[in-house]
Amino acid sequence: MKFDNYMILDFPSKSSNEAFARSAVACFAAQLDPTLEELGDIRTAVSEAVTNCIVHAYPDKLGNITLRCRILKDNVLDIVIKDRGVGIADIEQAKRPSFTTGGSDRSGMGFTIMESFMTNLEITSTPGKGTTIHMRRRIQRRQ
Repeated sequence: MKFDNYMILDFPSKSSNEAFARSAVACFAAQLDPTLEELGDIRTAVSEAVTNCIVHAYPDKLGNITLRCRILKDNVLDIVIKDRGVGIADIEQAKRPSFTTGGSDRSGMGFTIMESFMTNLEITSTPGKGTTIHMRRRIQRRQ
């Protein structure tokens, strides 16, 4: 697929890197001139995806998270967040609101939030090999 610009980041699954990833994507997305609401939605979806990697993919150890962003035609921001952690056995179950494997302090709303804030969300996962979250958001052109 043809793209106008891209970035790739690799970072450890430390909780301090969640804010870094969210900010990096927001800075990258700024070239599309999003509204504050669009930017907030993107930041929140990235935050949820990276937090899922930190909490669920690598529950007992540090692992690697790869984040790729591309600018596609028609003002589309394409985001892929990938881990090589424990994976998800049942994606449909994991997407259900309030389902979590992260303990009682987790809301289980991560995938629901990502899906509601992005134009498109795809999740692929293999138990024992990791998960890939592929999100797209079309940015409205301002007049």
